[in-house]
Amino acid sequence: MGRNYVAHARELGNEVPKEPLIFLKPPSALIGDGEAIVLPPQSSRVEHEGEIGVVLGRRLRGAGEAEARAAIRGIVCANDVTARDLQKSDGQWTRAKGFDTFCPVGPGGVHEIGPEFALDTLEVRCRVNEVERQHGRARDMVFGIPALLAYISGVMSLEPGDLVLTGTPEGVGPLRPGDVVEVEIPGVGVLRNPVRASGVGNG
Repeated sequence: MGRNYVAHARELGNEVPKEPLIFLKPPSALIGDGEAIVLPPQSSRVEHEGEIGVVLGRRLRGAGEAEARAAIRGIVCANDVTARDLQKSDGQWTRAKGFDTFCPVGPGGVHEIGPEFALDTLEVRCRVNEVERQHGRARDMVFGIPALLAYISGVMSLEPGDLVLTGTPEGVGPLRPGDVVEVEIPGVGVLRNPVRASGVGNG
């Protein structure tokens, strides 16, 4: 989800969308806890975007918010890594958000939640080299999590295991080789990934 926190939309000079702004990341972008985010040579500015990730437990198509809420299996920490310069120059976001390693998720399996869990209590923090850059709360989203899922399901079917990243709060910033970026959702865990330049190490 793009621009789902007012302050983040404004920090990049964008209007807050009137309806959810959706895009796709390829499965090949996924990496796990401890794996390296690789900075591609095509970009001169890659940024972190700490986010609350929602994993589906059942199929959704044309769902209302109550059905969408009931379909949530659990929560994961996620990082919507973005080549900001390419996002601006391309006019659409596939390349900027689709490089290999640009979707760290973890730290372990899905943190399962029940129907009584209050989604609005979720919060996300992002740190680079132990310095906090982002802090956001689900209750501050422009569109709440059930509304996001219901909206997407009106466009495309969501399948069990699908992952939806729900937007990033303000404070996005650059990543450089040697950095360690952490995304924490209190009560869920901490996702940690080192950052390296392309051609360094494996891959």
